[in-house]
Amino acid sequence: MTSAEDSDSATSVSLRDRLSRPALALGAGALVALSLPPWGFWPLAFIGIALFDLTLTGVSSRAGRARLGWMFGAGWMYLGMGWMIQLTGPGYVAAAAIFAGFHAAAAAIGSTTAAGGRWSVLMRPVAHTAVEALRFSFPFGGVPLATLGISQVGGPLSDVVRVGGVVLLTWVTFQLGFAILPAIRVASRKVDDAAESVDLEHRADNRAVTIALSLAIAAVASSAVAPSGTETGETLRIAAVQGGGEQGTSALDVPSIVVTERHLEATRTIEPDPDLDLVFWPENTIDVDDFATSELVTLIVAEAVRLDVPIAVGLTEDVRIDGTRRFTNAHVIVTPEGELFSRYDKVRRVPFGEYVPLRSVIERISSAVDRVGDAVPGETPAVLELPDGTQLATVISWEVFFGGRAREGVALGSEVVVNPTNGASYTGTIVQTQQIASSRLRAIETGRWVVQAAPTGFSAFVSPDGEVLDRTTQREQRVITRDVPLRTGSTWYVSLGDRPFIVALVIALIGLALLDFRSRRSTSPDRR
Repeated sequence: MTSAEDSDSATSVSLRDRLSRPALALGAGALVALSLPPWGFWPLAFIGIALFDLTLTGVSSRAGRARLGWMFGAGWMYLGMGWMIQLTGPGYVAAAAIFAGFHAAAAAIGSTTAAGGRWSVLMRPVAHTAVEALRFSFPFGGVPLATLGISQVGGPLSDVVRVGGVVLLTWVTFQLGFAILPAIRVASRKVDDAAESVDLEHRADNRAVTIALSLAIAAVASSAVAPSGTETGETLRIAAVQGGGEQGTSALDVPSIVVTERHLEATRTIEPDPDLDLVFWPENTIDVDDFATSELVTLIVAEAVRLDVPIAVGLTEDVRIDGTRRFTNAHVIVTPEGELFSRYDKVRRVPFGEYVPLRSVIERISSAVDRVGDAVPGETPAVLELPDGTQLATVISWEVFFGGRAREGVALGSEVVVNPTNGASYTGTIVQTQQIASSRLRAIETGRWVVQAAPTGFSAFVSPDGEVLDRTTQREQRVITRDVPLRTGSTWYVSLGDRPFIVALVIALIGLALLDFRSRRSTSPDRR
């Protein structure tokens, strides 16, 4: 073969490599997305991560790894966050691109698997877990959508959240995925006994893989002995009300009074029951200027008197602060005596849904933000209290995606978690199924039952081991009733929270970076 032919062949291989790696990384990210609800094929997360690891193998430049990391993140986010396009096309494109950029940064940080890069089997899971943990607080207070932990709630690893929440579950998933190919290489490698230096390198590679797998297995094993709380012997009979209606509708499409009337209609189907303890309505079922002085409070009290139980209702109230019209999003306990006994105002607001970050800047670009009001964030702990003293850890809608909100309520003594929500604005089932998955994670994390109620679906009861019971379908009007066991005690996650595991990620990343640097220096040709 001539030198020209050699050059053409090398160019062809190089071009094919430049095209095939990004395509494989994009497909690997799509597999991770398909492990999420509503698809829920949880093993695909491990396959996708392993394929992504394959694309990074031998890529020595940080820029090259960053490009592949972005493609991996794009395949994951653009599919997993597909619901967002119906709300804002530009926002969907920008948000998915930004979160894909997080994984580009993680891929750039993680080591290559070239000579001396044996610590990549540990560095990559830590780096990608760190950027996923970042999404729970940045930007805009956190946007934990289509997260890796949600994908594993239906798999065998879900109990890990009882130990370290979603952060630990995310790391275990990444660690096992990134260890697949190195473990295969270690198992199939034949060491040349005559080459002692090569043998030492192989032993070091084996050691890194052994450490990686041992740590992941230890985390999973710890979940088997972690406390999950205990039943008090008492139950709370709860009737969760779903008023029904069409999906893909907003407050502009359906007058708020229609939503209220649907839930009153469904509530009137409940027969008086001496064992009934609470009627539970979803989020945003009443929209008034001042609920306490409105005619609607009379209708709610009438049903509370008929059933002789308190009713928890979701309120949206208009308020004026410094001359600016704003609104509150709250849940209130209404007693048969007409007392507004307890109230919790939503603390974590939905960016671009309940407030607009950088509003003054974005208003210059688009007038669409004028349709988004500014909710007043609550300041009280995530707890509602019933007249008999029972405490309910309360996370309103979006807040169920954040483990810390339910944890706060349970740490304060709540025996049940409730999630009043409203998914009526979304068509399809991506948001709704990911929210059910998040409720399952919160149940396992806290060792408590979770009750979720939505105006148009899904409503359900979730047991402390993550089992979904009595789930409604979309659009139907239905009341689901169940005796919910009250539970006490703390899981390790409730006691520790996320902070120790985030600190451990940072320390591990710094330590592994130093080990990787020393390893590269020791195996470089100049050092030899």
